[in-house]
Amino acid sequence: MTRSLGETLVASGVLSEAQLREAQSFQRNGDLSLPAALQKLGLADETEVARAWAKLEGLPFVDLSKAGLRVADELLERVPAELAREQGLLPVLEKGGRLIVAVDDPFKRMIADQLAFTAGGEVACALAAPGPLRRAIRRFYGESAEEAVAAKLGGGAQDDEGDAPIVRLVTRMFQEALGERASDIHIEPGHGRVRIRYRVDGMLRDVAQHPEHLHAPLISRLKIMARMDIAEKRKPQDGRIGVTIEGREIDVRASILPSNHGETMVMRLLDRSASLISLRELGFDDEDYAWFRRVIARPHGICLVTGPTGSGKTTTLYAALSELNRPDVKIITAEDPVEYHIPGINQVQVNARIGVTFARILKAMLRCAPNVILVGEIRDLETAEIAIQASLTGHLVFSTVHTNDAPSALTRLADLGVKPFLVSAAVQFVMAQRLVRRLCSECSEAYEPHPEEVRSLGLDPALLAGQKLRRPRGCRRCEGSGYHGRVAIFELLEMNHELRELCFRGAPLDVLRAAALSSGSMRPLIRDGARKAIAGQTSVTEVLRVCRDEDAPSGGAA
Repeated sequence: MTRSLGETLVASGVLSEAQLREAQSFQRNGDLSLPAALQKLGLADETEVARAWAKLEGLPFVDLSKAGLRVADELLERVPAELAREQGLLPVLEKGGRLIVAVDDPFKRMIADQLAFTAGGEVACALAAPGPLRRAIRRFYGESAEEAVAAKLGGGAQDDEGDAPIVRLVTRMFQEALGERASDIHIEPGHGRVRIRYRVDGMLRDVAQHPEHLHAPLISRLKIMARMDIAEKRKPQDGRIGVTIEGREIDVRASILPSNHGETMVMRLLDRSASLISLRELGFDDEDYAWFRRVIARPHGICLVTGPTGSGKTTTLYAALSELNRPDVKIITAEDPVEYHIPGINQVQVNARIGVTFARILKAMLRCAPNVILVGEIRDLETAEIAIQASLTGHLVFSTVHTNDAPSALTRLADLGVKPFLVSAAVQFVMAQRLVRRLCSECSEAYEPHPEEVRSLGLDPALLAGQKLRRPRGCRRCEGSGYHGRVAIFELLEMNHELRELCFRGAPLDVLRAAALSSGSMRPLIRDGARKAIAGQTSVTEVLRVCRDEDAPSGGAA
């Protein structure tokens, strides 16, 4: 009766019975071959295993780990480098008119017939241990582009022989992005290269350029991780990746968009292990903090936070919920996705594929008698109407809308189809916000501002006479940018009787904005930016980057 490889290894003394059982159990759980299981567990020398396997299969064995191993150039030329790397084979000698190629698995004997045409003659196989074979292929044929990139990024083959270079490249990319405090990773093909960019403190920066042929395996690897359809290259796709990097749980939201040069991919990184940012850390000073605590202490109504994508709206809402999170208060949220898990709060994940939408969750959560409700985003009329009805029936509702400023949120609800009298009655306050880069604490320098620079902030130069502002310079800590971290600036709008009357009548946006400013119920975005520039937290350039010219009131005080 023919022996199995395991029995052969036990009979030859390479393994004990107990070691064989351990390897076979590991083999079944990991869907591995027995030699691969033995190598992973470190139970036997891979050369001894390969030698026994070759004898069992009736194949010659070749030891590629010997020092001074040489292969003639004319043999190497008969097998293309790409084929040798892809199939894991190496021509070692010519004997009796046949080319002998080393492989690491007897089942690869079928390659011999396919290779005969390419090599221009008869081909036979010999068995070699996997590790020495990989190293020999790399030695004689050189590194592939993928291996060169992985090695350049610090993920060479010596790190983990079992991982493919593209896997190491992806892992290293996530590690570097986290190390640089990146919020997004952008993968963009075009013009014979693949450009990798990280968004750090809201600004994109180039970090790497890879050969064009790396694009397909890189995107395919990420698609598999995000459970996307790797065969679909014509349509946009969205997915989610969960990775653990250096003990930190990272949730990655991945989006693919087909472009004329190929699929471009953007990944948003969410660090689940990071602690929640408080309102103080976000950028609230004493006055703002007192105001915000007062308005969120109301028993009912709808509170809106507005701003473009990536302006910190969700972070602000989480901070507000943390302020209200007490044993006597029931809080339920509907989010897409749930970015941070807060103890004591009931958080529900939106899943549109099975019909679990914001509106449907909102209807269900009202039957659970909450005191405070968070709706991640108001996107349609149904969600807006349910949220407003909830706010009018004794619930405090928090949500976000995508508008440029605070007054626009009122007209946005009307644009969705919400009746003006409902907007007038329900909304308590609107807060628009932006994130500006914080000046580096180690290298920022003081300077005397030009009067025009002060006027651009909507301030009277006479008020800042003799006072210095700060500007970026650049050092090793901030990598020459002059900025490190971000701080939020806020536009605060609290509803009063006049604004409610104007909303009730369906007044246009310009009228609402003028009334809010004249009545003192709104502090413009640029005014808070000016305060933070005067305090040395950010620069005038940063404030003007995120604020429009019309935001600046004339000659006011900060």
